[in-house]
Amino acid sequence: MRRGRLVMGLIMALIAFASYYGYREVNPITGEKQHIGMSQEQEVAMGLQAAPQMADQFGGLHPDSNIQNKVQEVGTRLVQQSVASSSAYKFSFNVLKDAETVNAFALPGGPIFITAALLNELENEAQLAGVLGHEVGHVVARHSAEHMAKSQLAQLLVGAVGIAATDEEQPGRGQQAAAAAAFVSQMVNLRYGRQDELESDGLGVRLMSEAGYDPRSMLEVMRILAASSKGGRQPEFLNTHPDPGNREEKIKAAIAKRYPQGVPGQLTTGRPL
Repeated sequence: MRRGRLVMGLIMALIAFASYYGYREVNPITGEKQHIGMSQEQEVAMGLQAAPQMADQFGGLHPDSNIQNKVQEVGTRLVQQSVASSSAYKFSFNVLKDAETVNAFALPGGPIFITAALLNELENEAQLAGVLGHEVGHVVARHSAEHMAKSQLAQLLVGAVGIAATDEEQPGRGQQAAAAAAFVSQMVNLRYGRQDELESDGLGVRLMSEAGYDPRSMLEVMRILAASSKGGRQPEFLNTHPDPGNREEKIKAAIAKRYPQGVPGQLTTGRPL
């Protein structure tokens, strides 16, 4: 019986690896080879389905149509005048009513949200474009779809470990092994999350520059977030967007790589918010 469970666990693990590594495609925007098990249409459907529930968690959408239109205008410019326009995603830009939680996030397929608390901290359109560009970067880089595929792989491997390690004489052994494997998988996903942040920062610089905004405004956003954390707890944005370390320096490097002769003077900070 013990040998049979080991064989069954091994088969499950092999199936998990085969399903994950057997499907790979190149992202046309980032050029990255990705292991993703869903189509862009499925991502769009998932994001549209989840959007109302996510908005409810932050008190719903902001009631001021002028504020909503302003954010939608900057977001639309960001997409239409950048490489993001070549994607099949259905982008929408929404302000959440929450005036306490400093945050912004993107759902699979294109719904993007920014809280009133974060919007109130921003000074001009370019800073807003920096925040929205970072979130658009998550969407076009298909980070959510990547994480779903990795999560599915991790869950299958945890199940395989649990089956292989089950011992009739020590019934808790399989559960302990599965818990350990689950912890390892969480650490792996956290590491990828930090890599995602770096990629989204770089994409944010690219997208806002292509849309005519000064990418140095993204550095100002980082400083605004840092300043808002001094008076109390850390902004939720920094909790949900793991800091890969030296973030400002890496954004500066992305700007310098794009504009080795200096940022062109025609790039703008836009109107005050």
